[in-house]
Amino acid sequence: MSRLLPVLPFLLLPALAACQTAAPQSPAGRPSVQIEETEEWRSAATVADAALLDGLPAAWTQALTETRRRYRRAVAVEGALLEPDSGLSRAAPTPGPYRCRAVRIGARVATARPWSTTRSGFCYVGIEGDQLSLTSEIPGLRFGGYLWDDRETRRLVFLGAATAARARTAGAYGEDTAADRIGIFERIGDYRFRLVLPAREGEARLAVVELLAAPNPE
Repeated sequence: MSRLLPVLPFLLLPALAACQTAAPQSPAGRPSVQIEETEEWRSAATVADAALLDGLPAAWTQALTETRRRYRRAVAVEGALLEPDSGLSRAAPTPGPYRCRAVRIGARVATARPWSTTRSGFCYVGIEGDQLSLTSEIPGLRFGGYLWDDRETRRLVFLGAATAARARTAGAYGEDTAADRIGIFERIGDYRFRLVLPAREGEARLAVVELLAAPNPE
């Protein structure tokens, strides 16, 4: 029996090591579970719009594929504006006026042209309480809404609504699902931003709004 005694400490080492590296447990002896909080914009958005935004990467890829078949040079000229991965850190824009225009890409209908641009217009970033607002007066693309924080820190989420033809301001998101607009807002350069709006209807798949900081008229 005495010959076996020196071996026992070595047999106990694996068990001791296991005790030292075991994961911490809750006071009740049960493993702790971390629950991720739902992002605020998802609580405000409709299920259909949240799904539309989640499907944006695939829709963007398809839209570029369709557009490049006939307009490869035009897409290349736009540079970072149409590149899906060109978003930079610090997406929040400075409140104030912006010059803006929109490029529509992709074709939801086989006979549709997969490329079109709007005339230039003005956009405005405001601040209400602790939230940024965004309005667009681009001809044919008037809307207004708010920018929400997202778990992906390089982007903000836009929830808004189209502005009726004779109205001065847009309605609230959620009042009329046909008018609701949802999109991703990103910074793509110095004083240069974009808002990507996936389409639920119409001929184009995406509308990409370019915003360039403009001198304050005041």
